[in-house]
Amino acid sequence: MRGPSLIAVLVCTAQALALASLPARAADQASSQAPTPIPVPTVSIPAAEPQTEPSKVDPAQPPSHPNPIGTIRAKLADPSFGKGANADDLAALQFFYAAPTGGPLWTTEMGFSAKGQAALFEIGKADDWGLDASAFDLPPANALPKTQEEQALAEIKLDLAILKYARFARGGQFNPPDISVLLDQTPHLRDPKTVMTEIAATDAPDRYLQSLHPKHEQFARLRQVLLKAHGKDDEGAAAKPGASDKDIKRIIMNMERWRWMPDDLGSVYVWNNSPEFMLYVVKDGKKIYADKTLVGTIGYATPVFTANMTNIIFNPDWIAPETVVTENLLPALRDKNYSILKIHKLSVSYNGDPVDPTRVDWGRVSILSYAFSQKAGPDNVLGKVKFWFPNKHTVYMHDTLPVRKKYFSQPVRMIGHECVRMEKPLAFANVLLAEGKGWSAAQVKEQWDNGVNSSITFDHKIPVHMTYFTAVVDDAGKLSTFADVYGIDNKMATAMFGGAAGFPVPPPEPKKPQGEEANGSSAPSPARRTAGGNDIANSLGGFIGD
Repeated sequence: MRGPSLIAVLVCTAQALALASLPARAADQASSQAPTPIPVPTVSIPAAEPQTEPSKVDPAQPPSHPNPIGTIRAKLADPSFGKGANADDLAALQFFYAAPTGGPLWTTEMGFSAKGQAALFEIGKADDWGLDASAFDLPPANALPKTQEEQALAEIKLDLAILKYARFARGGQFNPPDISVLLDQTPHLRDPKTVMTEIAATDAPDRYLQSLHPKHEQFARLRQVLLKAHGKDDEGAAAKPGASDKDIKRIIMNMERWRWMPDDLGSVYVWNNSPEFMLYVVKDGKKIYADKTLVGTIGYATPVFTANMTNIIFNPDWIAPETVVTENLLPALRDKNYSILKIHKLSVSYNGDPVDPTRVDWGRVSILSYAFSQKAGPDNVLGKVKFWFPNKHTVYMHDTLPVRKKYFSQPVRMIGHECVRMEKPLAFANVLLAEGKGWSAAQVKEQWDNGVNSSITFDHKIPVHMTYFTAVVDDAGKLSTFADVYGIDNKMATAMFGGAAGFPVPPPEPKKPQGEEANGSSAPSPARRTAGGNDIANSLGGFIGD
């Protein structure tokens, strides 16, 4: 030991001994002066040399982390971070973590919290809900962050998976019109900022994620069938699988279509399902009416959308839509074949004024500036009644000519343009006017017999859902499947699974012999029109051979 160090130790020891003796002598020397303190020399004590043996550290104990919120914010603010992530999701996370907070939402120094684990495990079960679990980039559930940065990255990774799951559960995996022009639907997504606020406030993030899926009865039934097909029951227990790969894909595609439906279908609504060739009136979740339908051909397919039925018109006039005018009337009128108008009892007007068609140069004028109409009567192509729900497709429901009634006995019922016709229009009108107007059957029959272009407006609107479900589950849990008449399954399979094996494109519609109809379908137009008036051109007798 060096000299200065030894001196310092001796001095300190002596001073300590002197101080220790003071309490014992304090009583005897209470009146005496305090002893003169021993001077202590100033000594410079060098720092201790490093120990030759390493300190013992418990390897199971992770290093202490300061609050990583600052690191989370810095990562989210870095423009190079999160490439490939949804921009709205990143913005929502920036907003969420910018607020004052006590710490991360999902992670701790020891890894994911119980809430974080619950969210991770629920997303990992996405397959049970008709989603693809591999689509979500999840951090390892047992990850033990070694640094503040690792903890921040794990937190953000789970956040992004949660927001992606929330979007997919609400139907945001695809934009329906990108799959098919027939799908006029917009998924009802939840704002990612709202998702973060709501899931942060819940003690059960797994149940919150489950709540984002559709509440529709058919969605729930399809999910039950899917679980059984996966060899599970609704509690996740093992069950006997009983479906092919094609069946599973069809179930998943139809579950996805329910994600695109409105959350609230209505207390009373009309459900038209084109592949099934059926319509239903549903009240308080129960079917109170069912009827067979005729839908459009492949060339003039009935689109998928939702609109509100506002009124019913008894014994309506018919206005020829754009497709009829340009494809059927214009060629004949350019050839001065005016008899086509007389045969089908069509009158011509311009801005509401009658026009003599023989005095118009149809090769030079814009024919769409003229209206071609057919008065109500036994030969009117709309029949006795028209059910009106305004929409951009100009599609509606209506009665049909007696000559068409035979097609209701066929299993495949695709005739004419996009509008939907039902087998029992009077019974359908009775149900709707009872629900939407409070009318009796006698009141409806009076309009049916005597009304002329008579419009009856409902007291409250009735939603009409034009759908394309190729798989439906009945009350007993039995799955029914229907043909992909418009090829939408084919397109969805390609989008969702990367291929359409097992879902071929529908064959072309058969051509009809001259003067006849065949198989309940009319020959399609070379190119389907997706806008303008879409009605029943092919119901007019000389145009297709009716």
